[in-house]
Amino acid sequence: MLTRRNFIKAGAGAGAALGLGSIMSSTAAAQELKLKTSSGPLMPTLGEIEKGASLPTNSMTSSKHYRPKYRMGLGGLAAGNGFNTISSDEEILQMLNTAWDSGIRHYDTSPFYGLSLSERRYGDLLRNKERDEYVLSSKVGRLLTASSKPLENSWHWADHSPFHYRYDYTASGTRRSIEDSLQRIGVSSLDIVYIHDLSPQNSDMGEDWVHYFDQAAKGAIPELAKMRDEGIIKGWGFGINTPHAAYKALEISDPDIFLLALQYSILEHDEALEKTFPLLDKRDMSVVVGAPLNGGFLAGRNRFNYSSKIPNAMSQKFAAINTVAMKHGIDMKTAALQFAEAPDTVSAIIPGARTMEQVTANIKAMKVKIPTEFWRELKSKNLIAQNAPVPS
Repeated sequence: MLTRRNFIKAGAGAGAALGLGSIMSSTAAAQELKLKTSSGPLMPTLGEIEKGASLPTNSMTSSKHYRPKYRMGLGGLAAGNGFNTISSDEEILQMLNTAWDSGIRHYDTSPFYGLSLSERRYGDLLRNKERDEYVLSSKVGRLLTASSKPLENSWHWADHSPFHYRYDYTASGTRRSIEDSLQRIGVSSLDIVYIHDLSPQNSDMGEDWVHYFDQAAKGAIPELAKMRDEGIIKGWGFGINTPHAAYKALEISDPDIFLLALQYSILEHDEALEKTFPLLDKRDMSVVVGAPLNGGFLAGRNRFNYSSKIPNAMSQKFAAINTVAMKHGIDMKTAALQFAEAPDTVSAIIPGARTMEQVTANIKAMKVKIPTEFWRELKSKNLIAQNAPVPS
C-alpha cells in the first residue's frame, strides 16, 4: 500500500505512471500544466434525504479523553494542492466558506500539506470565526524553514510554498511547530495535535520510523501531554497511515485520539475492527477516520489510497458493492461515508474536498437515509465484515 507521500513522490519522479506525462518541477511549469488529476464528473448523490436530518455530533459526556463534538469534518490535504492539482486561493476559500455555511465545524490540516499552504488557506476562513465555534487540529513532526528556492523532490505538492522541512519530534521542536502553525493559521489555539507520519510506510523513513518514534517518546509525547495538562490543547494523538505507532504508543503513553488514514473504509476495515478499535475502546480513546473514500476512489476518482495503481481486488469489490448500492437506490460515496462514521470508536470522519461542489455532495451524503436491507445484503454476501457497525 502506498501512502500519500509515496504517491506524491511518484508524481514528482514518475509522472508517466500517473498518465500525465513528464511532470515539470518548477512553479512556472506547474502553473502552465494546471494539473487536475482529480477532475472529472462528480459522483451523483443518490437516495432520499431524511426529513430533518442534520450533521452528526457526539454527545459531550464527561470522558477522560477528549472527543471532538462534530463528527463530520474536512480534511486539509487538497487545500495544500495535493494530488498534483493546482487550486487557487479563491477556489479553496470558496470551498471552505461553503463547508462553514453548510455546518462543517471540524477542520484538520498540517504544516506538511503544501508546505504551509493548507494551514494558511484554512486561516483565511477560521481567523474570522469565534474560536469556540469549531474544532481545529494540526500536526507536528516536521519543521518548515523559508527558502529562496523550492524544495527539490518536494513530493510534488503542486505550486507549494517556498519552504524546506526537516523531521523533528523533540519537545522543543513540537512546541515550536505548534507556535508556527498558530501563526500561519492566525488563531490562538489548537484543539487536537497529532504526531504525524510515524510509519514504516513513510517513504522518508522506512524501518527508521522506530528511531523517530523513540525521539517522539522522549520529546513530542511528554510535551503534548504537558500542554494538554496545562490547558493549551484539549487532546493529542497520532496521525498515521498504518497502526504501528498507535500500538507502540499505547504501551508507553496515554493519548486521547488517533487520526487513522487508510485504515477504515467500506473496502478495508478488518484489522481496525479486530485489533485497533478494541485496544482503543478499552481505554476510552477514539478515532478520527482519514481518507474514508480511499483517497477519492470511492467517489469515482482514478486513484486508490493516494496511488494511481488500483488493486484489482479493490476494483472488483467496488463493483460488487456498487451493484448492491444501485439496487437500493443509493450511491457508493454515500454508503462509504456513512459506513466510516458508524462505529462508536469513531468520533469523526474528515473526507477531503477541493471544490464547493465536493463539499456539498459529502454533506448531502451524510443526510441520506440508507435502507437497512442494503447493509444486510452486503453482510450476506460477505462484502463487509459481519461485525462491522452500520448506520441505524
